[in-house]
Amino acid sequence: MNLFSGTINTLQKSLNYSSIKNQTIASNISNADTPNYKAKDVEFNDILKSELSSSLTAKRTNARHISFEQEQKFSYQLVQRNNTTFNHNGNNVDIDKEMAELAQNQIYYQSLIDRINGKFNSLQTVIKGGR
Repeated sequence: MNLFSGTINTLQKSLNYSSIKNQTIASNISNADTPNYKAKDVEFNDILKSELSSSLTAKRTNARHISFEQEQKFSYQLVQRNNTTFNHNGNNVDIDKEMAELAQNQIYYQSLIDRINGKFNSLQTVIKGGR
């Protein structure tokens, strides 16, 4: 039985992405003074856009609904930033950029947590019979 039409799985994958992104940002910040360290990024949106641009599969209940051909895949990859150098020692970690990305990722993560809590609260209400 698939509860919430796969919403929980999508939220879980998004939380995994956010967790990996947080670890990557933390690694970049901790290596801000390491000579020749190259900052890393987690790419997700580019992969998602390329997947969404291809056709997707979905159940159509009306001929006017959009046709989908493939299942959505949520994947991400770790890439190294090689095209910039900010420090005299060959390091390219921009601490201000990393801190801004960390704050943005924390907001994203918290919104996912709020959404998944809402889903579980709805399920709990249904199980209790609306009480």
